[in-house]
Amino acid sequence: MPVGVPKLPYDIPEDEEATWVDLYNRLYRERALFLFKDLSPETANHIVGLMIFLNIDDCNQEQFLFINSTGGGVMHGLAVHNTINFVLPDVHTLCLGLAASMAAFVLAGGSQTKRIAFPNARVMIHQPKSAFIGGYMDDVLMDGDLVLQLRYEMTNFFVQRSHKPFWLVYEDMERDVFLTPEEAKAYGIVDSVGHNGIFDSVERERREEGNGSVDSGNGSVHSGNGSVDSGNGSVHSVGLERREGY
Repeated sequence: MPVGVPKLPYDIPEDEEATWVDLYNRLYRERALFLFKDLSPETANHIVGLMIFLNIDDCNQEQFLFINSTGGGVMHGLAVHNTINFVLPDVHTLCLGLAASMAAFVLAGGSQTKRIAFPNARVMIHQPKSAFIGGYMDDVLMDGDLVLQLRYEMTNFFVQRSHKPFWLVYEDMERDVFLTPEEAKAYGIVDSVGHNGIFDSVERERREEGNGSVDSGNGSVHSGNGSVDSGNGSVHSVGLERREGY
């Protein structure tokens, strides 16, 4: 019985034969990223590095960040949030199970109209907290000031997305508040509930890439719905048909 992550073939343009890579590397190549752990320095740096690499590799293909996380460090979540807004392609954020604390902040930071919560998912928001224990009084006060500043910035962000009064969002973040997908949508954290049409853009790109093909065996060139046959000296032009979804 095989042990470990399954491997899949992946075609690299420069290589004649497919290269076997593990499942997650294959998914990364398809622009599918995962936040399935707490936001630690390693997790945040991993996601940030992948986003920047995929942006350099192809800045036109949209990225998908799947989320099932209890949150984590505030600064680590801000790093992922800032990277989402830094890269050129749109980033879909999708809550599969739980997006709590900073994971909810990352979820809300996805591209507008492309933030999704699955039907049975849950979103939890609350205020940031300090883990500073002991030390000098001045250090404790400075840490408290930083937490208050971060809370203000996070609250202001949710206010911009939800269009709710600042005081209301500020009070909601006093304690842990769990939201259903519909409540998260009303709060402006996600744009839609469900999973229909998530990969429509991917399928559309693949159809467009496969729309043009060249066959040198019989001297014919096909592009879309119009074709030119040079084998018998005839030219055929067929009207373009409108397709749903375009």
